Amino acid sequence: MQLCKIINTRGHFPNDEAAIKLLWLELRNVSAKTVRATFDWKSAMNQFAVLFGERFTQARG
Repeated sequence: MQLCKIINTRGHFPNDEAAIKLLWLELRNVSAKTVRATFDWKSAMNQFAVLFGERFTQARG
């Protein structure tokens, strides 16, 4: 995956939140390029709903 490349290219970050945001943006780009279906996505969605509760259901719409 290109996450290591992005971290090394960027070098330093002013805080942890900046690094996490950069990784999140890259993961969004990677998931947009994915061509095959995600295996067992329903199970993952159920786990996210348990972990994040109302925030997750509000984000889904």
